[in-house]
Amino acid sequence: MSNRSGERAADRIRLGVILVVLIALALGSFWVLQVLRTTGDQQQAERPRSKPDYYLENFSYVKMGPTGLPRYDVSGTKMVHFPTDDSFEITKPVVHSLDKEKPPMELYSNTARVTDDQTQIHMYGDANAIRGAANGRDPMHLVSEYLLLLPDDEIVKTDKPVVMTTGTTRLSGVGMLANNATQVVQLFGNVRGHYEPTPKKR
Repeated sequence: MSNRSGERAADRIRLGVILVVLIALALGSFWVLQVLRTTGDQQQAERPRSKPDYYLENFSYVKMGPTGLPRYDVSGTKMVHFPTDDSFEITKPVVHSLDKEKPPMELYSNTARVTDDQTQIHMYGDANAIRGAANGRDPMHLVSEYLLLLPDDEIVKTDKPVVMTTGTTRLSGVGMLANNATQVVQLFGNVRGHYEPTPKKR
């Protein structure tokens, strides 16, 4: 009986030690969580908020190239400038390419953000890119929720789902890169296509 009593007492001691350790860990985790929440709130409150310094309504401006010739123009219903990073936010933006040696391009979306010395135009919400017919090729129409325009490189790309229509061909995929200078379009993941033959003339 004494051996059993000793074993029970030892088991109780082990159980008690385990419970104390678990309670200490739980309290420690709760304390760490509270510290992280408090620190996060402080960081969020201390984070500087950029305020716009000016805005324009129903605007249009032309971007000139190194040769002094116009490269593209941007218009919209409203443009807001943020001095912290020298970026612009545009409502209902429309971008036209003005290089007469390249196929005409038009892009539009719900909103846009212009960054990096106007070398990147991020277009959000019902973003469309239309390349006109050139060199015997049909017009091309791209639609996505997001398009990134690199106007100096004449490149449009996205990592989002995109649909491309040219002639009677309709392609879709996830991720795309279109080069207006070379007129090459690349679709990446999950590419699918639909083609309707052109009716023969009688």
